[in-house]
Amino acid sequence: MQYSMLGSSGESVSRVCLGSMTWGLQNNQQDANQQIAYALDQGVNFIDTAEMYAVPPSLETYGKTEAIIGHYLANNKQQREKVILASKIAGPGLPWVREGGLITGEAVISSVEASLARLQTDYIDLYQLHWPNRQSPHFGQHALNHYKFSDSNANKQIESMLDVLQGLDKCVKAGKIRYCGLSDDTPWGINTFLKLSEQHNLPRMVSIQNEFNLLHTKDWPYLIENCVHEDIAFLPWSPLAGGMLSGKYLNGQRPQGSRWTLQQRNGLFRNTDASEAVITAYQEIAKANNITTAQLALKWCDQVDGVTSTIIGATNMNQLKENIDAFKVPLSAQALADISALLKQYPAPF
Repeated sequence: MQYSMLGSSGESVSRVCLGSMTWGLQNNQQDANQQIAYALDQGVNFIDTAEMYAVPPSLETYGKTEAIIGHYLANNKQQREKVILASKIAGPGLPWVREGGLITGEAVISSVEASLARLQTDYIDLYQLHWPNRQSPHFGQHALNHYKFSDSNANKQIESMLDVLQGLDKCVKAGKIRYCGLSDDTPWGINTFLKLSEQHNLPRMVSIQNEFNLLHTKDWPYLIENCVHEDIAFLPWSPLAGGMLSGKYLNGQRPQGSRWTLQQRNGLFRNTDASEAVITAYQEIAKANNITTAQLALKWCDQVDGVTSTIIGATNMNQLKENIDAFKVPLSAQALADISALLKQYPAPF
């Protein structure tokens, strides 16, 4: 296993981050226990979760994933110090989470307490804002069309961000969280938080996790360049585009129990002629290199300059082993050239 620095935190994290959002719906406690144990045995020391999980998000599944991780930690206390544990506070828009309200400093404090109780731990290593207050909760799309880019509105946003940082600062000083990070945000969001931290001597954001994969490269190079120069860890989520890049959904296939068979996660808005064509082409490159299409996509993500750790997820052990194995073998120069050609041909396939 290879490791990288988590931005300016000084912590070393595995290039593979174990995602957990299926635990509590598609996966049960026993499944999660097996996945965590295997990942740790392979050298993974980074686990990501969120108060919102499991997904699809609902009142019934809210907090279940954290509770599953907490049960594991309570029964494996010796593992806690070996793990960089990351969680997230949900942004606005979910009526069962703070009645759909904004993230505030007060909300940060209460949400950290609730997450700590579910996780059965005294501290969270990396606490992240799942999506910003100014953004609709449509992951990966950055739907800001409800937001007015006026000076007065910008000032309100900055005041809100300062309030959030002050809440995070209280949690850091209390020893309840160690580092702070962002998710589903923009260069303006990153830089505004950094300015506020410097101006007011508040915790510095050390990371951001955004959707990033062969079908969705909007952060490359602009946001990633920003991360590199500001020492912000870039953590891609959905490196397989919700499973699309495994090829399992091609030609209308819907494997039983897969994410696209679940309500709110059918993925059909991405199932275009262009996405089908480019995934089929990626399959051919993978075959030529004796790896699976999923491994091709994961390894491509890992080799992008500026990527710190890629968040993987799996619903069974075979998938988990396949995913982790992807990071062990470099892509050939020819494979990278072939992929680059397809990225130019299909810059936005959905």
